[in-house]
Amino acid sequence: MSPAQAATAAIFSQRCSGVLLHLTSLPGPHGSGDLGAEAYHFVDWLVSAGQRLWQILPLSPVGPGNSPYHSPSTFAGNPLLVDLDELVKNGWLSAQEPPVFEVGRCDFERVAPYRLQRLREAWQGFLEHTQASDWTEFERFRLQQAHWLEGYAFFMALETHHGKPWTQWPTGLAQADLAALAAVGESMADELGFFSFIQWRFMVQWQRLRDYAHARGIAIVGDAPIFVAHHSADVWLNTDLFLLDPLGEATVVAGVPPDYFSVTGQRWGNPLYRWDVMAEQGFAWWKDRLSHLLELVDVIRLDHFRGFESYWEIPATEPTAVAGCWRQGPGQALFDALAQARLQQGASGLLPIIAEDLGIITQAVTDLRQNCGFPGMRVMQFAFGDTPANPYLPHNFDVQTVAYTGTHDNDTTLGWWQTAGAGQRHVARAYLGPLADFEIHWAMMQSLSQSKANTVIFPLQDVLGLDGLHRMNTPGVAQGCWQWRFAWRQVGDTPARRLKDMAHAHGRNLLR
Repeated sequence: MSPAQAATAAIFSQRCSGVLLHLTSLPGPHGSGDLGAEAYHFVDWLVSAGQRLWQILPLSPVGPGNSPYHSPSTFAGNPLLVDLDELVKNGWLSAQEPPVFEVGRCDFERVAPYRLQRLREAWQGFLEHTQASDWTEFERFRLQQAHWLEGYAFFMALETHHGKPWTQWPTGLAQADLAALAAVGESMADELGFFSFIQWRFMVQWQRLRDYAHARGIAIVGDAPIFVAHHSADVWLNTDLFLLDPLGEATVVAGVPPDYFSVTGQRWGNPLYRWDVMAEQGFAWWKDRLSHLLELVDVIRLDHFRGFESYWEIPATEPTAVAGCWRQGPGQALFDALAQARLQQGASGLLPIIAEDLGIITQAVTDLRQNCGFPGMRVMQFAFGDTPANPYLPHNFDVQTVAYTGTHDNDTTLGWWQTAGAGQRHVARAYLGPLADFEIHWAMMQSLSQSKANTVIFPLQDVLGLDGLHRMNTPGVAQGCWQWRFAWRQVGDTPARRLKDMAHAHGRNLLR
């Protein structure tokens, strides 16, 4: 068993720990983190900190509000993550000084157009200066990934041309009619090549980084949103799999009822699946999706797991999530089909999945998770304020748990502490001891690390003790999220040493 395989297995059978940091939050000269040198530096830092897991957010392109959870494709990689410096080294892109971007924030309004323009320049440079071997590799990639890449490239080319949602394209194109696509294919050949080129470079660069991490014993924990965006290649090409009207618009949409995060719930707006049709097709779309993602990451955090048992259905005409109702999800049948597909591919029947089981969780959801053998999640920021039986308190964890101080949807732990009520602070002090008043983030991290949960993962903001100004996302807020970036000057030598000592003291990351 390789070190990376052992680290992956540790989520299910051994004690381990890791750090949550999305790639766009890395430093770098081009306005956002990417797959370049800083990503390799972060892998080295994880090793120096005695960690074995790097958890990221979805690798897919961002959508409205720059959210990676509302992507135009569940299969494609994010163009903003492509390392421009590698394209310069390959001779396809001219070397030039990038604009001056903010250090601690990704200004998507400036970064996205800049990076896209540089990628277009690289595409033209590739056409003009590529060697035969590179062209052969590019064409091989297009052929190997054609099952999703061709449709995605068409979708992006048509979106660029029409500049509006796919339901408003000319009828034949809106219906993804093969004859209509063939009719425009020749005129769009350059655009199709461009969007395929971006995906080729993303895949090459990502696999190189993943190999580097594996060689150093670091496994990658990826993320799979349960739902997909309406304006996406996934829905455009598979309208029969979604609850849509004859014009392709959603009749009902996804979300969650009022909860900890919002008194009106969260109206995500994603179209809902026709699970009956998916079942009739043997869940083929989900099999393809899982298989593709496991080519990129080692473990999948499956977002909103409770939606597979039952999900909140909201009429598309409703402005909030309040007026919704629960509908039955696919349940065990889906995961049995996915496990069987993995066995047929020669892999283990154990699906490497972390079930994000936060929010309103019923016994039926817990039973489904346990029957599938998936570890669940616990967030310590939810632990204080009621009784010692609170399931988010570390003494109540079971072994099959992945524990966090907070996730990308939470405030940083220091930000949480600074805004917590007096009652929560009192309970936290009683539980965590005097360290809570001085270093609440380390107090909570230590408590989690001492627990019997097999896996603990800490957001880098908590490792660095950053306040709420460094929060990644606020659920229900459409603008201003996903922008946080760190700088190495914020890190210093102490956090890595403390993480390493803590992991060793609590028997974590001792690969067997």
